[in-house]
Amino acid sequence: MITVHHLNNSRSQRILWLLEELERDYDIQKYERDAETMRAPASLRAVHPLGKAPIVTDGDVTLAESGAITEYLVDTYGSALKPEAGSEAHRRYVYWLHFAEGSAMPPLLVKLVVDQISKAKMPFFAKPIAKSIVTRLRDGFVQPEIDTIFGFIESELDDRDWFAGDTFSAADIQMSFPLEAAASRGGIGKAYPNIQSWLERIHNRPAYQRALERGGEYGIVGS
Repeated sequence: MITVHHLNNSRSQRILWLLEELERDYDIQKYERDAETMRAPASLRAVHPLGKAPIVTDGDVTLAESGAITEYLVDTYGSALKPEAGSEAHRRYVYWLHFAEGSAMPPLLVKLVVDQISKAKMPFFAKPIAKSIVTRLRDGFVQPEIDTIFGFIESELDDRDWFAGDTFSAADIQMSFPLEAAASRGGIGKAYPNIQSWLERIHNRPAYQRALERGGEYGIVGS
């Protein structure tokens, strides 16, 4: 039996969605973030040394990293979610499968850290210095990088409904987290209508909705 070690408000939600799309039976072991630090509990380290979700166990197999988990599950249980090898759609599929974490997520994570620094409590004399550093980092690097990446994603959805082409694939599942994260933090608006339409399409999929029901709290969706 497949077990998903699932952390609330995390990347592991898309693994639940993938398994619903594959129509596979699975169990969920749920974990809650620390209310103050928002980090995963130490108990996850008993499953994998890094202690980060998602983690999937399938018999003797233990896998971490959502991209690696997605490839394993699709290759093992659901080739219908992967375009035919050698096709242009398959090349796009592989590209977007890795783009999600390799290009889309890093600047979003930096933005999250920068935003937290700007809100952090500190001595009054340190605030001007911190504000100057945050402003230069955000305006000089983080936001331009985000604008470039999401402008590129928007253009790639100009003439196709899904990332690999005309057919939904696991690449769309993998891309869901960075785009939902950006939308929830106000980074995607009217300037990105193709991305907005894509988000509506994935949210309307029955398997996506079933995964939400099983997974529980997922505050990233809703905006």
